[in-house]
This record gives sequence, structure tokens and C-alpha cells, in this order.
Amino acid sequence: MKYINLGRTGLRVSRLCLGTMNFGHQANEPDSFSIMDKALNLGFNFFDTANVYGGKPGEGITEKIIGRWLAQGGQRRERMILATKCYGSMGEGENEDGLSAYNIKRACEASLRRLQTDHIDLYQMHHIERATPWDEIWQAMEQLVAEGKVTYIGSSNFAGWDIAKACEMARHRHFLGLVCEQSKYSLQTRMIELEVLPACRDYGLGVIAWSPLASGALGGVHTTDNGRRAGKSVQKLMESFGSQINAYEAFCRQLGEEPANVALAWVLSNPDITGPIIGPRTMEQLTGCMRCLDITLDEPTLDKLDTIWPGPGGAAPKAYAW
Repeated sequence: MKYINLGRTGLRVSRLCLGTMNFGHQANEPDSFSIMDKALNLGFNFFDTANVYGGKPGEGITEKIIGRWLAQGGQRRERMILATKCYGSMGEGENEDGLSAYNIKRACEASLRRLQTDHIDLYQMHHIERATPWDEIWQAMEQLVAEGKVTYIGSSNFAGWDIAKACEMARHRHFLGLVCEQSKYSLQTRMIELEVLPACRDYGLGVIAWSPLASGALGGVHTTDNGRRAGKSVQKLMESFGSQINAYEAFCRQLGEEPANVALAWVLSNPDITGPIIGPRTMEQLTGCMRCLDITLDEPTLDKLDTIWPGPGGAAPKAYAW
């Protein structure tokens, strides 16, 4: 495993982040336990979850699975950087979602109970909510940090201007503020290159890429040994990007590498990216991804990938103006 600082912080995290969204939903509890144990042994120290994960709204199933795994001891908690999220609805009440100070406090304390830990290393806002003022959000987060319940704050699915506004308001309050942004990013989805990545670079935020395999479309749609199922999302992408996926897989065969590992290596090649989230359903998917750490993509290879999967043309406004 390789490690990197999380943005401008001194915190060292693994280049691959273990995503747990499938735990309790597409991976049962014993398999989830085995995957997490194996991940630790492979050097993963960065685990990502959310209060809404698990397949059943409001129950926090994935966090509960992680909590029961941590309760086994064996220095599991001490060996990992634990990240979770708030924002999504956890009930039918009027204040059980969003980023009000009321919900942030309640959501954090509920996550701590489910995770069976006394602190969250990285507490992320799962989505922007512009109806709540930043003074209220930062006051709530500052209180959690002061109480020792949270160490770092991150965002997810923020626009570039949301990141700038959040960082400026935190600076005004003399608070560390955001240290990372978690965004959808892959060869197939590159919109964050316009404004999100430049904003993160300017403010010193790490960037965690979710869905780096484009819901499996970059994982080898036409192979039978990668353990991935061509679900509705992949079928839809095949309808829209079938020729590009075919060209991509043909190029990966020329390289002699699995499509999933090329896609992950491409994400890792971007100096703005801390690392991609790996969301395995099986042990094979977890161990198979380790190869991406040893793949170096040279300039001709990167140029070819850009030809197959063109981005927006760089950062705004030069991507579309002068």
C-alpha cells in the first residue's frame, strides 16, 4: 500500500479508500467482516461509510456492521481512519435530514453509537444544503470538534463555489474547516475538472473519488471473471457509451491490464486526487484492485485514454472561453 497526506493536513491515509456502501446490502455481515480484516492486512487505513448506507432507510445498517466489527478489538479501531457522513434522511421527522445544527448533532451522536466508537476521524457532509447558513453549520461542527467527537470535517458532492464559500466562512471563524471533498470522478465522469478540482487545489483540500469505475462500466463489462454484475446502471451506460467502453476494453487488452485496474490507475495519476474509493462486494474485488498501485500510465497512454474518454477540456473558464 502507498500513503499520502489528506489535503493540507498532516493525516496520512492509504491511496485506496475502502468504501462500505455494499455492506449489509450486497455483502452480508460475515463477508463484510472478512473484507475489512483483509483490507487492514493489505494496508488500507482509510475506511469510508455513511449513516444512510445499508439498503434500509433510517436503520444505519452499514455503520452497525462496522461497529460490531470494531467491537471485536484487535487494534482494529486504532489502525484505521474512520470516515462517515451526515445529511441523508434517517427518519420521517421534519428535522432528520439536512445540515441544521440540530440534525448534525443528532446524526453524529447516532453514528457514534452505531459505530461503537467515541470519535469520528473524518465527518463529511454528504451533500450541499444551501438552505442552512454556514455560520450555523460551522458552529455545530466546531462544537463536535471541541467535544472530541470529530477530528476533521469534509464535504461530498459540493460544487466548486460551495467549497470556496465554506472555506472562506471557516477562515473567518478561525476554524480549520474543510480538509477534503468526496466527488464522483472517473474516466467516464470528469466534470469536476472544471471547477471542483481547481477549488480543492487552491484551498488545500484532498479529493476522494467515488464511483471510479463508473458503476462498474469501467470494470470490464465483457469479461466474466471480474465478479461484477451488469446491473441496470451499467446497461444504461452501455446504451450511451457502448462504443467508448468497447474501445477502452480493447486498449486495456493491448496494455495487458484489467480494465478496472487501468481506470483506478488513471484516477491515481491525477495529482489532485488523494485516492479512489474501492467498494468491493467480494474478496476477489478487494484483492484484485491492488494491482492498480503498481501501474504507471505514461503520457502516450494517458493521451489515448483522453481520446477515448475526453474530459471537459481542463479547468474553467479556459475549457470553454479564452
